[in-house]
Order: sequence, then C-alpha cells, then structure tokens
Amino acid sequence: MADAAQAKLRIIPLGGVDEFGKNITVVEYGDDIIVVDCGSIFPEADMLGVDLVIPDVSYLIKNREKIRGMFITHGHEDHIGATPYVLRQVPVPIYGTKLTLALVDLKLKEHRLPGVQLNVIKPGDMVEAGCFSVRFIHVNHSIADAVALAITSPAGTVVFSGDFKIDYTPIKSDVTDLATFASLGQQGVLAFLCDSTNVERKGYTMSETRISQTFIDQFQQAKGRVFVAMFASNIHRVQMVVDSAALFGRKVCFVGRSMVNVSRVAMSIGELVIPPDNLVDIDDLSNYADEEILIVTTGSQGEAMAGLTRMAYGEHRKLQIKPTDMVIISASPIPGNEKPIARVINQLYRCGANVIYGQIAEVHVSGHACQEELKLLHVLLRPKYFVPIHGDYSKLWQHAELAESVGTPSQNIVIPERGQIIEMSENSLSITGIVPTGGVLVDGLGIGDVGNVVLRDRKHLSEDGLIIVVMAIERDTGTLVSGPDIVSRGFVYVRESEDIIENARELTRFIIKSYENLDGSEWQTMKNRIKDELHRYIFEKIKRNPMILPIIMEI
Repeated sequence: MADAAQAKLRIIPLGGVDEFGKNITVVEYGDDIIVVDCGSIFPEADMLGVDLVIPDVSYLIKNREKIRGMFITHGHEDHIGATPYVLRQVPVPIYGTKLTLALVDLKLKEHRLPGVQLNVIKPGDMVEAGCFSVRFIHVNHSIADAVALAITSPAGTVVFSGDFKIDYTPIKSDVTDLATFASLGQQGVLAFLCDSTNVERKGYTMSETRISQTFIDQFQQAKGRVFVAMFASNIHRVQMVVDSAALFGRKVCFVGRSMVNVSRVAMSIGELVIPPDNLVDIDDLSNYADEEILIVTTGSQGEAMAGLTRMAYGEHRKLQIKPTDMVIISASPIPGNEKPIARVINQLYRCGANVIYGQIAEVHVSGHACQEELKLLHVLLRPKYFVPIHGDYSKLWQHAELAESVGTPSQNIVIPERGQIIEMSENSLSITGIVPTGGVLVDGLGIGDVGNVVLRDRKHLSEDGLIIVVMAIERDTGTLVSGPDIVSRGFVYVRESEDIIENARELTRFIIKSYENLDGSEWQTMKNRIKDELHRYIFEKIKRNPMILPIIMEI
C-alpha cells in the first residue's frame, strides 16, 4: 500500500463525460482500484450497422490485478450495458442493489458468462474494497433501486450522485436520502461527482406521481386498444400504467424482448406486482375485445427493431396499429434520437392512431435533477472539489458554473475530458495525464473488429454504391479468357445505363490487353490501374465515385 501521506486519489472518467451514456469511472488510490458503473451508448448516425458502443477499458485490463470491485449505481443501459463485454476481459466482483444486479445477471446469462460474483447490497450498507469503504445511498430516479455512492479512502470521501432526482412523492419507494448527504457534508467531502443531464432546466423535476392522473384520463377516453411505449427499465412507471389499466378492466400484454425480459425479472423479485389473471400472452390477444387490452412495448426512442416501430410500419408478425388504437409514448428523446422518434410518430398518425406524447400531455417526467435539486445536494455536501459528469461539454460547463454559484471556488472545479487522470488530496487538485479511452464498436458478435476503415467503407458503399469487375485470365499467358463482367449494386440501374456499363467493360478490356504475356506478379498493378481508370471515367461521366472491386479468376 502506498504511503497515505504521499499517495493521492486518482479519478479517471473512461466514459460518461462529453457524452450521454457509456458511463464508467475509475477511482484509484495506491494499489487499489474500484470501478463505478459500466455503461454503453447508442451508436451515432454515421456508425452504419453498429449495434452498440462500449468504453475502451485498456487501462483496466492493464491494471486488472489492482481492481477490487465494480459498483453499479442503477440498472439503465448507460450504466450496465457494457458489463458482459468488460467482465469477459476484467473478471471482478460486482456490487449493486437487488434490481440492478438482477438486470446485470440477465445480461450475463444472455452472453453465457457464468461465474461472475454478484453481491446484492441494500441502501445504507457499507462495502470494504481494498483501502476503500463504499456506502450505498438511496436516491430517486426513473428506475427502482437507484443509489448514490460515498467512497471513502485515506485521501478523503468522494460522492458519486449517480443519476438522481429529488421526488417528495415517489412511486413505491422512499424519498432520496437527504439526511445521509447532509451527514456526509458535516463530516467533510473531498470531491463530488454529479449528474449534469438536466442542469439547463430551472426549478425542480416533476414528481412521478404527477403523470398518474394523465394515464387514468387517457385510459378513460380510449375506445380501442391502448399501446404504451416506454423504457423497459422504468419499472415504477410500468406499475403505474398497469394499475391504471386495471381500473378499466384491461389485460396487460408485454411486447418487445427487453420489455418481456425486464418485466419478468422485476416480477420475480417483487418490484413489479401484476395479478396473473391480468397478464395476457400476445398469442391470446384475439380472445379479448380491443377495449380490454393494454400493450406495453419498447420503441419509445424510435429504434428500428423495437416493437412500436415494427407495429407502426406493419412489420410486426402479430400486431399492427389500426385507426381505433391509442398510442402513448411515455419518454422524452435521448439527445440524437429526435428524428427517429418523429418518423415513428408520423407513421402512427398515418395508421390513423390517436397518438399521445410529451408535447400533447404530461405522459413523461424526467428522472434527472434540475437546477434547484442540484443546488440542494451541493449545499448539503459542501465538497472541496467538484467534477461534473454525465452530460455533453456544454452541460458540464454549466454545472461548473452552478457549483461556483453555490460556493465552490472555480480553482476547485475540473471539467473533465475522457481519459484524464484527475489527482487530488486535501491540499491539491491537478490533471496529471491521460489514459487510452474511446469507444469500442459492437457489431453482432464482433467486438472491436469494426474500426474507422470499415466504417468509412460502409459509408462509401451507402453513398456511392459498388461496382465489381470480374474477369478470368489464363495463368501462364495472361490472356483474357472470359469477361470482364461488370456487376453493379447501389450505383446505377443497369438497364437504364447500358452505355456506361458497356464503356466501362471496353475500358477494362483495353487495360487487360496491355498486360497480356505478363505473369501473375503484375496483376495487382493491373487491378490498381483498372480501379483508377474506371474511377476517372465514371466521375467524368456522371460525377459519382463508387467503390470498385476488380476480381481476377486464374484458370
């Protein structure tokens, strides 16, 4: 163990800063490391074909012998989505609350990753991990069993807020544990790392109970089936919707893989309570009248493969939207998802459905604290240092200004970049270096095998199409035996552009003829010349730049 008088606490955000998602932070003192959260993020629009982006954990792999545990604040994808990928490379014990670890366990089983040590912790419990003592603090959020963390080391106590809000009338849970935050403030807090998602919003976040009456009002007006799209992990809101439906005699059907899986897990641990008689399988919906049906589904973010999207476009095998349906979208867009959601809403209207969403009625409240709630935690904790997290750079900057307005000196505030090493002690705060970080792309079963070159090729193919030039050449003489045949995909409609294709074929034949009587060592040179000459011809002709792949078959 490093000398406590010399060692400093190191905080390294590997993700979750200057972005919404991919939350993962390293806390290090001497020879001990703990990890806070392990999330994923939606791929950006130009990441064609990519399913998921997870953090680069090269630093953790390099220092795996020092890691004493992973501590998860709650069960949203941006905090647990990368766990099966990271734990495969860095097997460490995980600590979290009951629902959080049930959702992590579900992921581990899907990825066939046995043997991970899952430790269920209750709010108020303390865990010893190396030189660290970690206390779990109950907070309100849009998922049950969310916690903040107070991490005490020889250098002092660091508080992670996790994702939180202060809800004085929560659904089926206690109020955020402000007393513990106040007690920590009295004992002394070295640093505070806090959620910045809603820092731009003034005032307070509405209580979850605020939308309960909205659901009752909408169910009362509905004449046919009711569809409610939301995040599968928002268990308390699912409970609210199910309870509202029961008032009007509606049966509940869950649709969408994540909705079915998460609701099953939540019911198994008692977080979601639905009488068995009220649950209906999708195959049995035809046995009930439309006014007796509630369908709770995924797709609140306009995801292409989610339940609501496929129903709206008539691509779902068992359910389609019809004019008598009411569709309630109970979520706000994650930044970057506004266009996909708008497209789905437009399609729902084309189907004739009655669509209810945030701009029309109060069907969603945020799970993140607004300015006055953030100020309250800052004032209760009175930290020496402040590091804003969970948000893009503008939000981190604004949160830094908010912290300064309630008494934290500007020189004691760090607006972090991914991978920066923030070192601190009672008497010093500095950035001392940077570690490898970034995004690892997950495509199907491939992890990290899609990089910039592959994405560039995919983008090229999507914009300009592909031409394949196939020819058969006699191995010994270099004589053209067959072809060249030209296959076009996504470039031009061949039947309407026969002159371009024929001229390209003639140009290729001319180039091949100039390489006759040469051995196979010259063929790569010939293929490069075919690509260059065809590129030049096609661009001059129609100002397009397709990908060109010459293929030589030796006979």
